[in-house]
Amino acid sequence: MSELKYWLGFNLVKGIGPAKVQALIGAFGNLDMAWRATEFELRKIGFDQRAIKSFIATRSTLDLDAQWAAVQAAGINLITWESPNYPAYLREIPGAPPLLYMHGMIKEADRWAVAIVGTRRLTSYGRQVTRDLTIGLVRNGITIVSGLARGVDSVAHQTAVDAGGRTIAVLGSGLDCIYPSENRRLVNEIVDGQGAVLSEYGLGVQPEAKNFPPRNRVISGLSLGVIVVEAGERSGALITSKFALDQDREVFAVPGNINSPVSRGPNRLIQRGAKLVTSADDVLEELNLTMVAEKTAVQLALPESAEEAALMAHMTTQPVHIDELSRATGMASSLVSSTLTLMELKGIVQQVGGMNYARIREEGPVYKTSNIKQTTGNK
Repeated sequence: MSELKYWLGFNLVKGIGPAKVQALIGAFGNLDMAWRATEFELRKIGFDQRAIKSFIATRSTLDLDAQWAAVQAAGINLITWESPNYPAYLREIPGAPPLLYMHGMIKEADRWAVAIVGTRRLTSYGRQVTRDLTIGLVRNGITIVSGLARGVDSVAHQTAVDAGGRTIAVLGSGLDCIYPSENRRLVNEIVDGQGAVLSEYGLGVQPEAKNFPPRNRVISGLSLGVIVVEAGERSGALITSKFALDQDREVFAVPGNINSPVSRGPNRLIQRGAKLVTSADDVLEELNLTMVAEKTAVQLALPESAEEAALMAHMTTQPVHIDELSRATGMASSLVSSTLTLMELKGIVQQVGGMNYARIREEGPVYKTSNIKQTTGNK
């Protein structure tokens, strides 16, 4: 914890970025010792006078213990290059952030991530395509990465949450300065077990325009590929796609109406060699993620609780009413309803109208409640 405090300290010094942090670690062994460096020592390892003055001024005025306490009070986790949960693909990019502020949790499964980005002024076509692509990827075990902006970003995050998937939002501000403000509820939904919200900016940093290009390199760095849905010719989404190319990531683009201003960006990308996308399958195939998809499909087809197993034992491909399932299983109607909703999101069952549900596939093992881990107690 004491070491993390000094990573935080250097993050708050203007003019000290990834390259200088690496130089400090190389020279002093750790940032705890580097925080005590003299002007002579800093000049010796190549720091320019501007960076030295900035560091000395910050060190003399910054209450590092108070900053550390504020981060802890906000429930923020700090991830550094040395943290075991630092995202593996992000670590590989040039200029990877030495420190990330995080709400929520990053899991090993988030290695299989795809970014979906685009304009804030999306059309109804862009909204529908964003939803379709997100649902298709989430159902195949892919984490959705985006920037929490209005438009395509927000639709991608919200759809991933609604579909029971995972999503990572990368901010161009401090985690206490959510932008846009109407996405605070969405942020709470993401961090409540369905992903993480990340930033390389400290508490109190406002969403200034200069912060977003660096933010975009993190979005692409976390991802195996970047999908541009709709974007103007000078959109920030195109900056993200450029970072993706620089980081040896795949770039995908959704074709659009040649007369639509928000289709000029992706159409131009396609002209320049980006992979044309019409469905999530195009992305899965190009990234060779079909095996991940197959594994996820098997996992989603299996019941995860005693309640799911009990319902599966009384369901076939023929529709059955929710009240009949409640009587057959002895479960309350509300519990049957909520469990079926989760099963529908997983693609195990489907609602066929009039509160009737049916299994999507009949084949597979026979499930017995006794073989399933109890997760919600006796009901």
